[in-house]
Amino acid sequence: MKELGKISQKSVASDQVSLIEIDDSAAGQRIDNFLLRVCKGVPKSHIYRILRSGEVRVNKGRIDAQYRLELGDLVRVPPIRVAQPNEAVAQAPVPAADFHIIFEDDHLLVIDKPAGVAVHGGSGVAFGVIEQIREARPQAKFLELVHRLDRETSGILMLAKKRAALVNLHEQIRENKMDKRYYACVHGEWASDWGRRRAVKEPLHKYLTADGERRVRVQADGLASHTVFNLIERWPEYALLEAELKTGRTHQIRVHLQHLELPIVGDAKYGDFALNKALARANAKPGLKRMFLHAYRLKLAHPATGAPLQLEAPLPADCRGFIAQLNELRNGSNPETTPHG
Repeated sequence: MKELGKISQKSVASDQVSLIEIDDSAAGQRIDNFLLRVCKGVPKSHIYRILRSGEVRVNKGRIDAQYRLELGDLVRVPPIRVAQPNEAVAQAPVPAADFHIIFEDDHLLVIDKPAGVAVHGGSGVAFGVIEQIREARPQAKFLELVHRLDRETSGILMLAKKRAALVNLHEQIRENKMDKRYYACVHGEWASDWGRRRAVKEPLHKYLTADGERRVRVQADGLASHTVFNLIERWPEYALLEAELKTGRTHQIRVHLQHLELPIVGDAKYGDFALNKALARANAKPGLKRMFLHAYRLKLAHPATGAPLQLEAPLPADCRGFIAQLNELRNGSNPETTPHG
């Protein structure tokens, strides 16, 4: 049996049982993601098979793939044969990348994530923001995502640099102590009897399509969900909204707006597909080749000091350009000021 007092950055996959004691660098991480990281070269399907079969144990007990590791946990990894290079498809290296930093100190790293970039690898994506930042910062002892953004959503993304910060921020999220605001441009007519503010509390249910794609729909027995939409500006057939998240369900803003018959411009999952295609055409006016959803402001308590912290990410240039085009079409020539976050 191979004894490992601390987590090794090398693969633990071998023909022997490995015992790993969890330190600060992995505490708070899900067991499936942890195994994918330390079992280099092992197919994801095999990782989930040994989890389902109970061959992976934590503190001598069975766990499921969603189990979050705690400091001091003892993880038993069964013997795993790693495919030889001529047996496996070579994986391209993860390119290191630096993203625009909104805020950074010893506890927290906050970036402005571009649209079109996944936050982590998996589900057909070779790598994401977290893998690229880790590659760019090999000296970092701890770096974990605090929350997630959809791949096509831009804006504020938080990463914890210490385990204590991750635990504190997750607690703030669970207790709804963070104020998260998004900009969304939608297609359709904002109903006159809604005023300037519309709350949606439709429950949401996650499911898989026939081809294995993750989707969400409004369903009576789904998880309680709450979004507040504030009207900022409107044009013929379009409106700019501020979305205020009261809960944090998968695809919540996108599905709640679909339910209101106000799909987000450019949303490939829940939007108006014919409209999206027309907007993405060369020389289209207005024209946009992305989903118009941007996490622009986040208020929270600093995870170490408790001091109030307000983080802001300005609306990206392509979104500002789309609003400017809507203003030009409505007003003739003089674009109005667009939100800057």
